[in-house]
Amino acid sequence: MNDALKTELFGLEMKNPVMSASGTFGFADCYRDFFDPAMMGAIVVKALTPLPRAGNPPPRTCETPSGMLNAIGLENPGLREYMARIAPALKGIGTKLIINVAGSTIEDYVEVAEAVEQDGGADALEINISCPNVKEGGLAFGSSAKGAAKVTEAVRRAVGMPIIMKLTPNVTDIAEVAKACEDEGADAISMINTLLGMSIDVKARKPYLANETGGLSGPAVRPVAVRMVWQTAQKVSIPIIGMGGISSAEDALEFMMAGASAVAVGTAQLADPMAIPRIIEGLSRYVKDEGLASIREIVGAACPGRKVAG
Repeated sequence: MNDALKTELFGLEMKNPVMSASGTFGFADCYRDFFDPAMMGAIVVKALTPLPRAGNPPPRTCETPSGMLNAIGLENPGLREYMARIAPALKGIGTKLIINVAGSTIEDYVEVAEAVEQDGGADALEINISCPNVKEGGLAFGSSAKGAAKVTEAVRRAVGMPIIMKLTPNVTDIAEVAKACEDEGADAISMINTLLGMSIDVKARKPYLANETGGLSGPAVRPVAVRMVWQTAQKVSIPIIGMGGISSAEDALEFMMAGASAVAVGTAQLADPMAIPRIIEGLSRYVKDEGLASIREIVGAACPGRKVAG
C-alpha cells in the first residue's frame, strides 16, 4: 500500500481516495472473483430502503455512445433482510463501509439511517436525494435547495454518524443545493448522480427503457460532472466525493484537481471489472512520479484560491 494515497474524510482514515459508486457494486459481493474489495478506500453499497423493492420492469438498461442509461428502480432486499443476512457478512470487510440510503418520504430516510447506526457495522451514510418524493408530487428531494435541506436536517437530527448527501445534477444550481446540505449538517457531498436521459427504439418506435427515461452515466457525463464539482468546491467547505464517468487514474485526478477529496467509480466497472484496481495503481504511480508526499496535495489544484476541503 502506498502511504501517499492515504485520505481522510470527516475523520475517516482511508487507504486511498477510491471507492465504488452506489448501485454498481452490489453489497460488496459482485467483484470478489476479480479483486479483494479491501484494497479500496471505501465500499459504497447499493441503495437500501425500508421495504423490499423489485425495481422497474425490463428492459432497464441501455447502452449509449460513451455511456449507458439505467432505470433499475432502487431494487434491494429491504431493511429487515439487510440486517438479518447482509449486514453480518459485511462486518470485517477490511475497509470503510458506506451505506446508500433511499426513500420515498423523509421518514424512510430516517428509519434506515437509525437502523444502520444502531447496527454499528457501517462507517457513514450516503443519502440519495435523487429519489422521488411521493409527498411532493414525485419531484426529487434534491431538486431544490429547500428539499435537500429538509432531508439533511432530518437525518442529521436522527443520527450522529457521518452523512454524505448524494446530489442530482438535474438542477439549475447544484452548488446552491450543496450549500443548503452543508448548512444543515452534512459531513460531505457526493456528486454527481446520473443525468436524466432517454433512448428511442426506432424499430419499435417507442422508448427503449420500460420506464421510458433513465439515468445517463459513463464517460459522456464526465465533463458535466467535473464542472459541477469545480463550481461546488468553491462554495462549500466540506469534502466532495466526485463521480461521473471515471474510468482511469487521469479521470480521477481531473476530479480531484477540480476540488474532490475522493472519487467513486461506477459504470467503468461494468466494462472492466478491474477498473478500480487499475485506477488505484495509476494514482500510486502518479504520486511517485510527481514526488508528492500525499495525494491530498492536488485536491483543488485547479480551483481559484484553492479554498476547498482536503
